[in-house]
Amino acid sequence: MTLLRFNTVDVFAEQQFGGNPLAVVHGADGLTTEQMQGLASEFNLSETTFVQRPQDPANAARVRIFTPRAELPFAGHPNVGTAYVLATEAERRGRPLANDRLIFEERAAWSRSTCCGTARGSKGPRSRRRNRSASARASRPASVSALCGLPTHSIEQSRHLPLIASAGMPFVFAQLRDRASLSAAAPNRDAFFQHLPPDLASGLFLYVREPQSDPPIQARMFAPLLGVPEDPATGAGNVALIGLLAHLNSKPDLVLKARIGQGVDMGRPSLLQAMAAKRNGVVTATQVGGRCIPVMSGTLTLR
Repeated sequence: MTLLRFNTVDVFAEQQFGGNPLAVVHGADGLTTEQMQGLASEFNLSETTFVQRPQDPANAARVRIFTPRAELPFAGHPNVGTAYVLATEAERRGRPLANDRLIFEERAAWSRSTCCGTARGSKGPRSRRRNRSASARASRPASVSALCGLPTHSIEQSRHLPLIASAGMPFVFAQLRDRASLSAAAPNRDAFFQHLPPDLASGLFLYVREPQSDPPIQARMFAPLLGVPEDPATGAGNVALIGLLAHLNSKPDLVLKARIGQGVDMGRPSLLQAMAAKRNGVVTATQVGGRCIPVMSGTLTLR
């Protein structure tokens, strides 16, 4: 019998029971992949992370990330939430982190992610990435329409066609014409099998831009084939989105910042702070951050 400690935290939340809940399991070195997948299914959250000893002692931890159905090479909200939990634990033990910096080893080919933040800070941790965005590939508006049940005229195509882009995890991105269209979107699981298998992209990321609103960008993300019918807040998706918006901006040099809301339509309102830096026409760095609020802690038993 094995006893393991865990914490849950609401990530990108402005209040408890908002944002995207995350489970963080400590001391997971002895677990098999099958056991981790089983525990992620048991928690049944968008993601569960498993903290292990790092291969390089200079790094904070090796972190493995699972949805209820699959392991992910990288994800944003698990990095932010795990950084918060480990920073909080370090403070509780009277050994706060130097510079509040954590470097995680992950399964992504560019396997280390730097998460910065403090358990005390009001702004919360941030996940920073050197830009590794994949070349954007166009996707047919008719396919997006089938995926989310919207007519094709709801898809805004003046700035970009629906496309696949990535900052660690690939998503299909489509801008919609208005907030009402975003609210009306609903994932069609059968269409995902036909048009968007997981080996092509992790999910469908829809967004609207309404400069007069706060936040001025609202988003939704569907990934039913990964066991996530809808995600309350998608760090990796929003990192890629801010990079895409910076790429589309005509200025060759800029620092683009945005407040992005997600999860409102599913009753888990989230707020993400995103940033992208662009130099000489190339997006060089992206970042996403937000508040984290602790919810539960306890032990789980494996027999």
